Amino acid sequence: MADVLPLVEARLRSALGEPDARAAVTFLGTDRIEVLRFQEGGIVRYASLGMSAHPMTDPTAVVADPVKGPRAELVLSVRSGLADTDKVLRPLAVLAASPQVEGLVVAPGASLDVGEPLWPGAPFTSVLVAEPGGLVEDLELDEPLDPVRFLPLLPMTPNEAAWKRVHGAQVLQERWLNQGTDLRDPSRKSVPLE
Repeated sequence: MADVLPLVEARLRSALGEPDARAAVTFLGTDRIEVLRFQEGGIVRYASLGMSAHPMTDPTAVVADPVKGPRAELVLSVRSGLADTDKVLRPLAVLAASPQVEGLVVAPGASLDVGEPLWPGAPFTSVLVAEPGGLVEDLELDEPLDPVRFLPLLPMTPNEAAWKRVHGAQVLQERWLNQGTDLRDPSRKSVPLE
C-alpha cells in the first residue's frame, strides 16, 4: 500500500504553493500530525498533514477497516497580520488527530470544538467543517482507497456554534452569506442571530 502523505503534500503544494513554515505535533497513541503554513497575498492558510494517513472509522464499528473509509485533511484560511494566528497550529493538530483519538468521522456540516480560543484573543473556540473541492481538489487514490478530501474550516463564535446546533450548518452558512460576513477575519464578531 502506497504511503498517502507524500501524495497529499504534493496536492497541497500544487494548490497552495510552497509552505513557508511547518510544525509537527504528536499526541500519545497517535501518529504525528503536521501543520503546513502557506502565505498568499493577505491570506495565510494552515493545512493539516497526517490526518489522511488512515481512514476514519465509524466509532460504532467493532473492527476498524485499515483500508476503506473516508480520508481528509483540514484547511483553515485567515487574513494575515491581524492576529497571532500562528498559535492555531496546536489546536488545528488536535482537530486533525480527533479521528484517531476520539474515533470521529469528520465530515462537512460537523462542528469541531477545541474548548479554548483557536489563537490568543480569538473569539472562536470551534469551527464548522465546510464542503470540500473549492480550494484544494480531492485527491483520488488507487482502489480500494477512498479519496482524500480537503475540508475547509470556518471559525465559529460560541453563539454561532450554539445556534448551529439548533438550526443546522446550512442555515448558519446562509446567515453568514446574507450578512456579508468575512469568515477570514480572525477577529470578526458573531453574526446577528435574531
